[in-house]
Amino acid sequence: MPQPMTPGAARALLARAPFLHVAGLDADGQPLARPLHGALVGDHLVFHGGARGEKVELVGGPVVATACEVVARIPSWFLDPQRACPATTLYRSVEVRGVLEPLTDPAERARALDAFSGELQPERGFLPIDLENPLYRGSLDGLFIAALPLDGLVSREKLGAERPAAWRSKVAAGLWGRGDPGDVEALEALRTAAPDTPLPPVFSCRLEGFTLFGAADLRHLEAAVALLSPQYWNLGIAPEALAHAHRHSSAWVVATDPEGQLAATARAVGDGRKVAWIYDVAVRADLRGRGLGKALLALLLDHPAVRRCGRVLLGTQDAMALYAGFGFVPLHRPQSTVMVRTPT
Repeated sequence: MPQPMTPGAARALLARAPFLHVAGLDADGQPLARPLHGALVGDHLVFHGGARGEKVELVGGPVVATACEVVARIPSWFLDPQRACPATTLYRSVEVRGVLEPLTDPAERARALDAFSGELQPERGFLPIDLENPLYRGSLDGLFIAALPLDGLVSREKLGAERPAAWRSKVAAGLWGRGDPGDVEALEALRTAAPDTPLPPVFSCRLEGFTLFGAADLRHLEAAVALLSPQYWNLGIAPEALAHAHRHSSAWVVATDPEGQLAATARAVGDGRKVAWIYDVAVRADLRGRGLGKALLALLLDHPAVRRCGRVLLGTQDAMALYAGFGFVPLHRPQSTVMVRTPT
């Protein structure tokens, strides 16, 4: 059975949804549904648009606004070699029920429009919408702006937590093996919902209490940048550049210690088939020499974004022996600091 999301997770889904479906009754009492761009402002969902059109008929009446995202498609062959019936999806959904009220206060209308503009332009390359600014005086007139309170929010997520461990194990192995865009993140979502989910063997770590993750959570970003900034290959690289590189990597794997703190990190960038480059492999100084780097590197090399590539390259000045153990050899000449691994 689907489980409710935390209030923060439900709000986050509403905030990142590209649009929401809003349904109610038109002036003749007939069903009316429209996709509308919405924004979260305080404890309300706000919607806007031109003052003309059928959507305006929803104002003043009961509506339901919904947002849904598919976390992963689970084909039947993950679970059964012949039967089609086990196919399903993992998903998250939120709906908000209530009366869609017109937003009439000028300051609140300006605040709502500023929120819309910020969602469409997160870099905020514009002056804040302020009624005192002559650029915006009169621009709110004639706009449809309405608010829906979040009191009637209901959320659901089906990530497999209620399923038996054997089912979750097959799904986790299927997601890792298939490796479509979003599959590794879906595996981690399943694991978060059910921490005892059996994972593929490559996630094993011989250090008791340490955990390997195939998709790093952004909460690890600050610690990863702090660990990597002093490394010789990153001298002169701004922390902001390192953070950007990690957010946009094809693969980023991490290990955490028993307290949940970052213990090791590694990432790769590639095209998924021809070539991948490994970057920024680092283990915390107090944990080196215990096999953690080898375990994390094995996970990275088996990551769907890396394992299918014809060539995997990296550069190192002091860890040739480590990488040689994984089949890497110097590129072109024995003294090269660039190493390559090709399929055997």
